[in-house]
Amino acid sequence: MLSFLAANWGTLLVAALVLLVVVLILAKLLSNRKKGKSPCGCDCGQCSSCGVCRKP
Repeated sequence: MLSFLAANWGTLLVAALVLLVVVLILAKLLSNRKKGKSPCGCDCGQCSSCGVCRKP
């Protein structure tokens, strides 16, 4: 097991960093959704697809 970790430490480190970034992005999206913010970041009053982003 240690030989596997020693041989692949770089790949495992990059994979862990990518996974961390994905988790942080998802946490931010969920946080914004709970606060009622629009995922697109624009004014939903002028958007024809307002019903898709927000519930009335």
